[in-house]
Amino acid sequence: MADIVVGRVSSGDVKLSDLTSDFLGKWRDQRLKIVVGSTVNRDLNLLSHVFSTATREYKAKHFPMDLPGPIDAIKFCMEQQGLKPRDLIPIIGRLNRVYEILSHARPLTLAMIWRLHEGLGIPAESLIKPAKKST
Repeated sequence: MADIVVGRVSSGDVKLSDLTSDFLGKWRDQRLKIVVGSTVNRDLNLLSHVFSTATREYKAKHFPMDLPGPIDAIKFCMEQQGLKPRDLIPIIGRLNRVYEILSHARPLTLAMIWRLHEGLGIPAESLIKPAKKST
């Protein structure tokens, strides 16, 4: 890995695997001898941001997560909130309509999508995604 340079202080040639909390603590202590604490804090925040961004981009590239389909999202929400099909009547309509939706026999209407989003907090992106029939 290239030298870690923050401000005008270089840590030398450091491998990524050597960047432990102990190493960063020693680096911080040395840096505090040269600059004020707020500068060191800004430097550490910059390093934290670099690693957070690298981690997020690596995960997005190598482990992409797709949003669930609408029915899977509804069922997950029901499970998390301990809801029964009967609890969806105010949102979807009659109980038979709820079962038709949950069994993929009937598509969600725009009004249902809006009420599910507002009432249960399900992301609209999941609710408007084309449904995949369960096998």
